[in-house]
Amino acid sequence: QVQLVESGGGLVQAGGSLRLSCVASGVIFGINTMGWYRQAPGKQRELVATITSSGSKNYADSVKGRFTISRDNAKNTAYLQMDSLKPEDTAVYYCTGAVRTGWRNIYSDYWGQGTQVTVSS
Repeated sequence: QVQLVESGGGLVQAGGSLRLSCVASGVIFGINTMGWYRQAPGKQRELVATITSSGSKNYADSVKGRFTISRDNAKNTAYLQMDSLKPEDTAVYYCTGAVRTGWRNIYSDYWGQGTQVTVSS
């Protein structure tokens, strides 16, 4: 069984910064792409950023230049550095990872429980 646990959310003023962490644990043979999504009240869950195991990154246009995704493969951990935060960044942020849990080359998607980020104006 695999668990992804996010941390680092909280309340911050506009223009401030937060750093989210996501640690994967359990029976893990490998992790391919890891990513961050967010869901604001009354809105659909949307992609924030993704990073492959080799370090290739992808960002939503709304966060480019402000957010930075990174990962530590040895620690099965992904990070999301969020700078210049805006009130519209307020949402529950979810971590996801494509995890291989056996010797076969099959990856399954796992999600964390989410962490709340609130940006006040």
